[in-house]
Amino acid sequence: MNTLDENNCLLLLIDVQEKLVAMLEKNTVVRKSNTLLQAANILGIPTIITEQYPQGLGKTVDFVAEHIKDNTLVFEKTAFSALKDEGFLDKIKSYGKKQIIIGGIEAHICVHQTVADLLENGFEVYVVKDACASRKKDDFKSGIKLMEQNGAKISATEAVLFELLKTSKHPHFKEVQMLIK
Repeated sequence: MNTLDENNCLLLLIDVQEKLVAMLEKNTVVRKSNTLLQAANILGIPTIITEQYPQGLGKTVDFVAEHIKDNTLVFEKTAFSALKDEGFLDKIKSYGKKQIIIGGIEAHICVHQTVADLLENGFEVYVVKDACASRKKDDFKSGIKLMEQNGAKISATEAVLFELLKTSKHPHFKEVQMLIK
């Protein structure tokens, strides 16, 4: 498949947590993660949010957490790749979706390793570059490059949203468009 299909995808946000966000130079990842989560809620796209060792790194930042719905799975993990935590791969497979839209922190560690495992398990992965971050710019660049070399599609929040909508006649077009204005 060459484009996202709103009926065949899942949003996965990796570790957009208090202490990790505090280490970043800018919080673009928080704004873009929030936009993706709100759009997923509007479009009825299932969402999983991971939290790496929340006792030490804190919970998902409030700006994103305030849009978590009852049907959003918040998954506590200790492995860098979410798929290495027991039950996570089975949970993703239970949704029956082949496309995974992914963003989070840190691009070169947890996002990269999760993407590599998703690809290895046959998923089509869309990395939302502006919804990813690392503490260091070079680490971020190398993480994005590795994910692309491994076969992930690299995109941006606005491109993902309009790819999901397909047309301005989509019943939720105006609602989703307002998220990026």
